[in-house]
Amino acid sequence: MLKNYLASMAIVFSMSLFAQDYFPKNDGVHTVNKNYTAITNAKLFVTPTQIIENGTLLIQDGKVVATGSSVSIPKNSIIIDVEGKSIYPSFIDVFSSFGIEVPNASSASSRRSRQYDASRTGYYWNDHIMPEKHATDAFNYNTKEATELLKAGFGVVNTHIPDGIVRGTGVLIALNNEQGNQYRIIDENSGQYSSFSKSITSQQAYPTSLMGSMALLRQVFIDADWYAGGHIDTKDLSLEAFNDNKNLIQFFDAGSRANIMRADKVGDAYGVQYVMLGGGDEYERVADIKASQAKLILPLNFPDAYDVEDPFLSSALTLGDMKAWNQRPSNPKILSENDIIFAFTTHSSKSLKEFRENLLKVIEAGLSKEKALEALTMIPAQLLGKEQLIGSLEKGHLANFIVTSGDIFDKKTTIYENWVQGNKTTFEDINKKDIKGDYKVTLANENYSMSISGELSKPKIEVKQGEQKLNANLTYKDDWVNIAIASKDSTKQEFIRITALTEKDRVLRGKYILPNGSEFPLKITAEEKEAEDSKSETETKDTNILLPITYPNKAYGFAEIPRAETMLFKNATVWTNEKDGILENTDVLIKDGKISKIGKNLSNGKATVIDATGKHLTAGIIDEHSHIAAAAINEAGQNSSAEVTIEDVINETDVNIYRNLAGGVTSIQILHGSANPIGGRSAIIKLKWGESADNLIYDNTPKFIKFALGENVKQSNWSGGRFPQTRMGVEQVYIDYFTRAKEYDALKKSGKPYKTDLELEVLAEILNKERFISCHSYVQSEINMLMKVAEKFNFNINTFTHILEGYKVADKMVEHGVGGSTFSDWWAYKFEVNDAIPYNASIMHNAGVTVAINSDDAEMSRRLNQEAAKTIKYGGVSEEDAWKFVTLNPAKLLHLDDRVGSIKVGKDADVVLWSHNPLSIYAKAEKTIIEGVTYFDIEQDKKMREAIKTEKNQLINMMLQSKNKGDKTQPVKKKEHKHLHCDSIENEI
Repeated sequence: MLKNYLASMAIVFSMSLFAQDYFPKNDGVHTVNKNYTAITNAKLFVTPTQIIENGTLLIQDGKVVATGSSVSIPKNSIIIDVEGKSIYPSFIDVFSSFGIEVPNASSASSRRSRQYDASRTGYYWNDHIMPEKHATDAFNYNTKEATELLKAGFGVVNTHIPDGIVRGTGVLIALNNEQGNQYRIIDENSGQYSSFSKSITSQQAYPTSLMGSMALLRQVFIDADWYAGGHIDTKDLSLEAFNDNKNLIQFFDAGSRANIMRADKVGDAYGVQYVMLGGGDEYERVADIKASQAKLILPLNFPDAYDVEDPFLSSALTLGDMKAWNQRPSNPKILSENDIIFAFTTHSSKSLKEFRENLLKVIEAGLSKEKALEALTMIPAQLLGKEQLIGSLEKGHLANFIVTSGDIFDKKTTIYENWVQGNKTTFEDINKKDIKGDYKVTLANENYSMSISGELSKPKIEVKQGEQKLNANLTYKDDWVNIAIASKDSTKQEFIRITALTEKDRVLRGKYILPNGSEFPLKITAEEKEAEDSKSETETKDTNILLPITYPNKAYGFAEIPRAETMLFKNATVWTNEKDGILENTDVLIKDGKISKIGKNLSNGKATVIDATGKHLTAGIIDEHSHIAAAAINEAGQNSSAEVTIEDVINETDVNIYRNLAGGVTSIQILHGSANPIGGRSAIIKLKWGESADNLIYDNTPKFIKFALGENVKQSNWSGGRFPQTRMGVEQVYIDYFTRAKEYDALKKSGKPYKTDLELEVLAEILNKERFISCHSYVQSEINMLMKVAEKFNFNINTFTHILEGYKVADKMVEHGVGGSTFSDWWAYKFEVNDAIPYNASIMHNAGVTVAINSDDAEMSRRLNQEAAKTIKYGGVSEEDAWKFVTLNPAKLLHLDDRVGSIKVGKDADVVLWSHNPLSIYAKAEKTIIEGVTYFDIEQDKKMREAIKTEKNQLINMMLQSKNKGDKTQPVKKKEHKHLHCDSIENEI
């Protein structure tokens, strides 16, 4: 009767829903359904913290009217008794592309050559900026996909077009299979979406790098503000849309901890607090994430264990990758413990089944069920600004809820129904009794074990007699269970048949029939296994130990970020790099991160005393030209990329930082590459291994930018149609840009209104002698050319780096006032290097040029002490001057010699203790200290190596256990660490 009644009411209800109120009603009799639906006797999760036992949920017109334990039920109510069942708010996915056809890249990525010409007129100059896009225009409701989401518990999705740097607005959709978009669309402008990834359909080359995307975003904010002020006469629909969307919630597809911090930096500069899509690695720097105040959207896509049965292959795994498998499921728990707000998303899950499995993993890893439910309901509603409409079952909210057999986070729980806007989608018959479980049964004095599993509507059975598995079939219909069990003897076609009616609490009552036709009564009850399950979970947790987070969270990471100490070096040979020269048997006191005292017989009661007898203490090595510790090196999309900065893309986890410390390096300049005549701005950092990216950068760092000459910028070494194509063209690029920068600077200083141009701002700093140029150079004709261009615009080049023909123009360099940072003996690795000689450094030095030896290479930078020593062989440079080539001289070229580069009272305590003369091939850096903090210690390094072996073996054992349990594994693939150089072009972003 109840089923027939519900069916008839559904027909009446649908008549009122498939037409909007203002549509004409002239095709028959129309009835408006005003009935209520009361769902009673449920365990009702109104919110994750408000739970009502034996509660009633009253709904009408697709909304919640009341919830409680004593709700007054109106007479015109359909009453549904769900005794023993649970009701939860339907889930919300705040970062989806549901119903959106992902744009087809076709061959656009291979045809990206245009520098400026946008494919659209009336819009922003860069095709990757598309705030005018609306997801509603591209949205098509997909009933099949919606049903899968409903089956997984979702009721609302926030969908958008996943293409471009600024992607336009999203649309908030109720997964209502019964009604049209006029009911489904909750908000047609649910937020604006952005990312660092360019459009896959555009042919525009710029940007080609992460730092280019960041610079472009900054310029968009500036241009939109200028446009809003009425300063641009022409129409720009993109900037108009960008301004219109400013008051919307701003979502950002970051995808990693590092990119969250980068996006937050951009947002903070322009007063925007993004809601960030994370990457699952936020736990590695949870304090930084919390400080950003970003609210997060977390994908649940954890790495599988590696197949480590082959010892040879497993040796190729990095500790960092192995720890990610172990630690990532704990990311939500750690964020929760630090009061960081987050929601879950199905984004990047391979399937909804995988999403469900990983959801249970995070709970097993320690996230409370209450917080997990919040992350699926209330938090996404809050992030969307719709907490008064969705996310809970409070009065006035949409009637979006799921009916389950029990705890939604129990893998055995069945989702019977998902109601969205009062419309029910049924997956299992709610009145069908759950017979899943393990049973013990005695049939004709023989003991059997039966295990029933699978879906409620399609259960499957496994029967064993002792250890022997028997063939068995099961059918379940209208509460009747029929089971046929084959004989143990496979040669006999004999069966024992069971027919039983299901009762409450998984009780089966009926009879069994032997092969001879004899019948016997039967009653069996599913076994309770809670205690056994609990024990199993405990054992699992004991074997799968969560490894501690280190800084950085990989090999050679510190358990805690090291702190400054007071240290006293006794009886060292001290290379001061000052007028005192090399001091024998001398003490050096380091205090408060500075060099405090230099002398003999020093004492300090609080200092850690280090016996340096027979050892050498020097200033730390400084590499003027490096490309380590960066996530990008070239922005190659334009012939000038002055607007980008390497500071945006520092990778503080690059193991080359640690390796450089082991070679006595304490500071480096990370230079932009040489893809264009005017490159990007530099990052000058100290190698503070374990610190965050921003904490590596020098305080009040001097401003530098990379220029480049020669083969790379005219694209001799790769195909490209961008100007310039010749060395003559390179000169014209400089003249053109500096002419424009001069005009821009004059306008800026005039007091008249002007639009900030990030690129010209930087070039104006050069004209105003506020920013220094380090220029990639080889051929003497171009070196002369650039000095003349600089003199024409009344500034100097600071450093010619590489400068392997510097010996030809050393006199002119001295006259111009430019330094030279070179290689010791590189030669003939490309055509324009054919005239290089190993005497280059000594010739420039003898002519009066400030000379440094640089690396431009992650391997060479670890042995710059030996590279400096080569200048003694090639040119007879003194030991002290040779040592200055990698310490004091690069400090002078970087305008940091007042802080580093020598051992002098008051300077930063950036020092290295060497086992031998630092210019010797036998010299080892025993301690590398930056501002009084020991970042490398040769004895500690030995202990770290043993700890790495122990941790890897521990993880290997866990992965083997995981495989034995039947968990998925992934093959071991060796990752080649790519060393970046001047000509490294990143993959398309």
